[in-house]
Amino acid sequence: MDSILLIIFISLAIASVLNIVLKKFSVSHIIGYIITGTIISNIFHFNDSEKLHSLDLIGEFGIVFLMFTIGLELSFNKLKKMKELVFFNGFVQVAGSAVFIFAIAHYLFVQTTTASVIIALAFSLSSTAIVLSYLKKSKDVVTPYGEKSVAILIFQDLAVIPILLLISFLANSELSMGDVLLNTVLSATLVIVFMFTLGKKLIEWLLHFSTNAKLEELFLGSVLTIVIGASLLAHEMGFTYSLGAFIAGMIIAETNFHVKVESDIASYKDILLGAFFFSIGTKIDIGYFYQEFFLVLAVLALAMLIKALFIFALIRRKSNKSDAVKTAIALCQIGEFSFAIFSLAISENIISYELGSFLILVTVLSMIVTPFMVNNIYKLASYFVVEFFESDKITPIDAHQHTIICGFAIVGRIVAKELTANGRPFVIISDNLQHVLLARERGYMAYFGHLDKRPVLESLKVEQSASVILTVTTLLTKKIICQALLDYFPDAKVIVKINSQDEKKALDGMGISAFVHAEHETARLLVKKSMAARFENNDHLSNLDSISD
Repeated sequence: MDSILLIIFISLAIASVLNIVLKKFSVSHIIGYIITGTIISNIFHFNDSEKLHSLDLIGEFGIVFLMFTIGLELSFNKLKKMKELVFFNGFVQVAGSAVFIFAIAHYLFVQTTTASVIIALAFSLSSTAIVLSYLKKSKDVVTPYGEKSVAILIFQDLAVIPILLLISFLANSELSMGDVLLNTVLSATLVIVFMFTLGKKLIEWLLHFSTNAKLEELFLGSVLTIVIGASLLAHEMGFTYSLGAFIAGMIIAETNFHVKVESDIASYKDILLGAFFFSIGTKIDIGYFYQEFFLVLAVLALAMLIKALFIFALIRRKSNKSDAVKTAIALCQIGEFSFAIFSLAISENIISYELGSFLILVTVLSMIVTPFMVNNIYKLASYFVVEFFESDKITPIDAHQHTIICGFAIVGRIVAKELTANGRPFVIISDNLQHVLLARERGYMAYFGHLDKRPVLESLKVEQSASVILTVTTLLTKKIICQALLDYFPDAKVIVKINSQDEKKALDGMGISAFVHAEHETARLLVKKSMAARFENNDHLSNLDSISD
């Protein structure tokens, strides 16, 4: 029972059946992979299999590809704009959460200073794999709370490096802190200089060459080479695999290949993430969990509560209550990098095996409950803040053959005025609260929300509407909304305002009913008015001639 092919076969069979069943109950597939890992390790007794450890390494590369896709979306210009969110919020969150958790671990649970430091730093991290997967899938990554969550997650992933170095320092009495810091700075400098000079040129040349060859498999092979090569380089220099992949993604984000690269690796990333969650499940000892059930739950609840309160206070400082609550819910769990921290601490005899096993179990349980929390984040947030504008707060309207206007800027207001003049029923949806309040002041039926959310689509009765008019400005927003609309109701009549032919090309093929080019329509109307004025002048001259006769 030690063949890796046998392990893969049984795992895939169990995961497929489980996820089919869980899908019917709207339970995240992540839970299916975790349960599969638990079944494999506890029923088939693969715990000590070297092949299973190989699967752990495969699963770790799921995080690598996830971090690579994060880098693809974070060009240097965007990172500069987010520097306060990433570095200030990120640092304050990690440091502040760690201080509170250290105090609890050291004084309430009477752990040693060293063990308390390890626990505090590990518990201050959140799950990039689960949270970011949800944010990208739900399109919440472009919302204010999504942007703040991603920024903190990025800093946390960077913070793993000094945390692992600290553990190595605590385990090695021969090296001074100065030596450790010097080695780290030198290694980091070498990695960054290489990646952004020679590495950048190699990456651009490889992608350019493989694109010109017009072979899809060659392009995909080039991408995999870049991701794995950058990961191995970072790992050999003493950093995490994911850091190298993240830097490689940022480099590609500055090129014209980033959209194609992300779409090509999407399915591979998801498969590898499935292997990662499977590896989490293998760490669950059912017997031990049964014995320590209530203590595990108590520690987990306390840790998540401390993090949630601290993150809420941090975000609330410059944001509204809604964004602060949702960010706190999204990031209050314990992340996957905690496994690496606890495993290293156990192997270096900094913490006992029993304590390490308990902490790993707390982390696993945290990651099991996280999908339920993030998938219902709007509903959970509604218990703490009353928002008439959130997607799950819109009461289903009683309408038929109505028009849905998305956006209430200048164009949206003109559309609403024209529909009113023609006696056509309509409803307005906007993610700008001021616009919604203005529309309501004018007596229109308007809601504050996001048209890409399924509950909003259901509440606004898209399937019964005559048409949906998009007046929003950014191309990304148009893509997100159109995709959600047509996934929900493929026969929807969607009319989109565009500002250029490039926008039309980008939106072509999505099933949009009609495009209205703002400048073209303005020009056409100007010509029409000009022609009308010319005919009026001719008529006027004719009348004068007849009078003179």
